[in-house]
Amino acid sequence: MTKERLYLFDTTLRDGAQTTGVDFSLSDKRRIMRVLDDLGLDYIEGGYPGANTTDSELFATRPDLKSARFTAFGMTKRAGRSVGNDPGLQAVLQSKADSICLVAKSWDYHVRVALGITNDENLDAIDQSVRAVVETQREAMIDCEHFFDGYKGNRAYALSVAKKAYDAGARWVVLCDTNGGTLPHEVSEIVADVAKHVPGANLGIHTHNDTENAVANTLMAIRAGVRQVQGTLNGLGERCGNANMTSIIPTLLLKSEFANHFETGVTPERLQKLTHASRVLDEVLNEAPDRHAPYVGESAFATKAGIHASALLKDPGTYEHVRPESVGNERRILVSKQGGRSSMLAALERLGLGAGTDDGKVQALLDEVKLREDGGYSYEAAEASFELLARRMLDEVPRYFAVDSFRVIVERPADGNGRSATQSQAIVSVSIAGGDQPLVSVGEGNGPVNALDTALRRDLGRYQKHIENVELVDYKVRILTQAGAGGTDAVTRVLVESHDTQSGERWTTVGVSPNIIDASFEALLDSINYKLLKDGAVAG
Repeated sequence: MTKERLYLFDTTLRDGAQTTGVDFSLSDKRRIMRVLDDLGLDYIEGGYPGANTTDSELFATRPDLKSARFTAFGMTKRAGRSVGNDPGLQAVLQSKADSICLVAKSWDYHVRVALGITNDENLDAIDQSVRAVVETQREAMIDCEHFFDGYKGNRAYALSVAKKAYDAGARWVVLCDTNGGTLPHEVSEIVADVAKHVPGANLGIHTHNDTENAVANTLMAIRAGVRQVQGTLNGLGERCGNANMTSIIPTLLLKSEFANHFETGVTPERLQKLTHASRVLDEVLNEAPDRHAPYVGESAFATKAGIHASALLKDPGTYEHVRPESVGNERRILVSKQGGRSSMLAALERLGLGAGTDDGKVQALLDEVKLREDGGYSYEAAEASFELLARRMLDEVPRYFAVDSFRVIVERPADGNGRSATQSQAIVSVSIAGGDQPLVSVGEGNGPVNALDTALRRDLGRYQKHIENVELVDYKVRILTQAGAGGTDAVTRVLVESHDTQSGERWTTVGVSPNIIDASFEALLDSINYKLLKDGAVAG
């Protein structure tokens, strides 16, 4: 059976850039474009030439893309101006884009209130603008802004906007749920009606996630007839975000409802790069990846329940709706007191310690994990600390260094005006394996933990090269109230997330103590020992 082609349009660099706190540099945009092109997207919307310096420079030259069409965004001409006398439209027309997508009002309420023109003047602007793009022999698209709200308010006019764009020569007429309030059943019914007036082969969908339905709305629109799909990587976008391409793409390729009827430019081989693409965007934004994101999240294929782990080991299909490898992710069996021997064996197998491990040692490790978690540790969230614990009990972790002592001083001296600023200083004495003299380092920071981290990593002798690119990127504290203790007497659990800026690897370690500084220092020590272990550092 011949499959219909779906065209994937990514707007991470334009609509996604409207996310609060996001500001892509020129190099950021070029890097993300390469990742999206490598993934197999059909269109990459780079931004709005003429709107800012970054986008103007981006569209001054055409990037070397393997398959994606470089797309510029703009607006239809203003009423009362000719195409040639509209600077905004001219900047877009003069760009090096392969395709041009223009936004147009399709809700008569917005035409009246936002533009202050008549409905006919709006239609005329759409007609002239689309024809101007077509005359440059480039592909023209119209984003029908607020289409679904407009349809519900004035069906005839919303349809006339879509029809006008198509008749003028637009390759794609994109129906936008700009406010994100339309529900899946409404999208299905409205798209089916529009497809009677504009061929589905020329219809696109662009949804926002304000009701947590952007992906569902997109899938319903495909079922109802649209053939271009717009969205952003990781669902980036203003307010609650856009339709998430990292959820849409694997659904289209891996779920028979769509895979049996449609094909995209993303091949099964390219799909395996999806998790990497998601992580690259997080790295560019300097954000921690969403652990619970569908398909690409660290927890998307994770389980800690013993009965689930046992079934997964027998047949992954028992608790996985798709293979994690198909999207470039991996299966994770978490270790916790809720797990059993199957979970422990699976975790050891993943670490390369499963074969030939003595049953007695496995049980001893399981008992130790349960004992520690009863005391406040949490290894499901700190896999690096678990690996160190497991290898230590199996006698496989070298002793790289020992901390002889540490001291932390927190001081708030008053200045001459009666105001003061807190200062933190830490002193750490470390004996390196095989070394003659202890190494004493002093560190200052904006808090005691920062000062300790700075002092500890200032000088580790011959191991210093292994930790030069390591930085602490997240620090979480939880107070655990236990029997007989509470408030300031309670046990403190600290989770530290570290990042290797060179390799991009992240890992989490845990420390527990009634003293928050002790707990923090334990987690910091695990972080450094884990990095040395992974680098294959030699002790002595």
